[in-house]
Amino acid sequence: MEAVPARARAYVACVAVAALLCLLPLSAVRTSWWELALLAALSAGCERAAARWRFAGTFHPVLLAGVFLLPPPAAALVALPGALLSPVERRPRGLRRLWRAAQLAVSVWAAARVHWSMGGRDAVVASDFPYALAPAGVAVLVLCLVLSMLDGGILVLAERIPVRRAWHGLFLRSLGPVAVHGLAGLMMAVLWRSPYGPVAALLVLLPMCVSWWVFAQYHRERAAHQATIRALVQAVDIKDEYTRGHSERVGQASMMIARELGMDDDRTEVLRFAGILHDVGKLGVPTRLLRKDGPLTPEERRVIELHPEYGHEMVRGISFLGEARAAVLHHHERLDGSGYPYGLMGGQIPESARVVAVADAFDAMTSTRSYRRARPVGAALEELEKCAGSQFDPRMVTALARALARHGWHPAVTADETDGSGVPHPRPTVAGRHGVRR
Repeated sequence: MEAVPARARAYVACVAVAALLCLLPLSAVRTSWWELALLAALSAGCERAAARWRFAGTFHPVLLAGVFLLPPPAAALVALPGALLSPVERRPRGLRRLWRAAQLAVSVWAAARVHWSMGGRDAVVASDFPYALAPAGVAVLVLCLVLSMLDGGILVLAERIPVRRAWHGLFLRSLGPVAVHGLAGLMMAVLWRSPYGPVAALLVLLPMCVSWWVFAQYHRERAAHQATIRALVQAVDIKDEYTRGHSERVGQASMMIARELGMDDDRTEVLRFAGILHDVGKLGVPTRLLRKDGPLTPEERRVIELHPEYGHEMVRGISFLGEARAAVLHHHERLDGSGYPYGLMGGQIPESARVVAVADAFDAMTSTRSYRRARPVGAALEELEKCAGSQFDPRMVTALARALARHGWHPAVTADETDGSGVPHPRPTVAGRHGVRR
């Protein structure tokens, strides 16, 4: 993302100025510079370890220990070295480093300011429990709130995410992990001020680092699974050239339906995977059938109708897919029981499969392919509404229509054959409602 919108750059500059204002009183406050330097070095070291483990996120215990131990300007300074020195993969790297540093400095300053005003530092020095928990808890809430507010702003301005969605779930997603880190940071701060000193405080980091490393391994394994999924989808696209890109678009449409139905982010992601993988079983179907120009014989049609079962066999060992596996198996079932492979009816069909069925049919109708032009979105929705109740779940059709009214739809041209003038050559194919070979 090298071309960052000007308004996003202005937003980053404003947050950076706010961070500088937070740091300005630093020369006038009384603080222990060696403590500040040690905490800043620890924070930078943890950020480097996170980058090495390919773990996305910030190690908050050290930052929160600074919140609980230091005056607000000094606490804000603790976050800067790690944010400015940490590696950045995406461009523009300098702007991204500046953004992360400014965001953390402002958020940590706000949390430390609230903690200080509530007398939290005195409670930490005196090891006054349980009173010390209240200011620490409020500081954690403020840190999460400011981080979420700033993140939402950059999503709106840089990523052009609608305002209605930009802040949705940001605060709640960050609260749990930061709260756990807050307890570790409070333990560090109390031990730091105890007769045992900073060495004892550093011992708190050991179990946190171990758990962080384990979590990083989980994310690495998940990334490997996702790479496998991408490879499978690419293999399907190569084998069935008529529907290239179809899987990714079905995943996008499935995600739109899930969001419109109010599903949480984790389940929405699973349904996106379901849409992406719904046709992976075509890898088990002979290529000559997928590319056959003329009508299929009944025997050939039965072979193609085995692809949901082939797909289910391929993905059933990928545990994090969850209900996506059922969608792969049942996305060709119909509410009236005339679908395949098992002829399930109504509520017997898993909800995930009903979502993918609508997304699959919609993209099949609205995609331009080598043998026909795309239908308009409105005409495709009318066809879905006609079949609602017999073939498709009416809730899913309504949800897709509402999502499209808000966000629109931009189907891609897939596998067109042109004569050099850009005009696709028509190619005969199997007739049928929404295309049995989609």
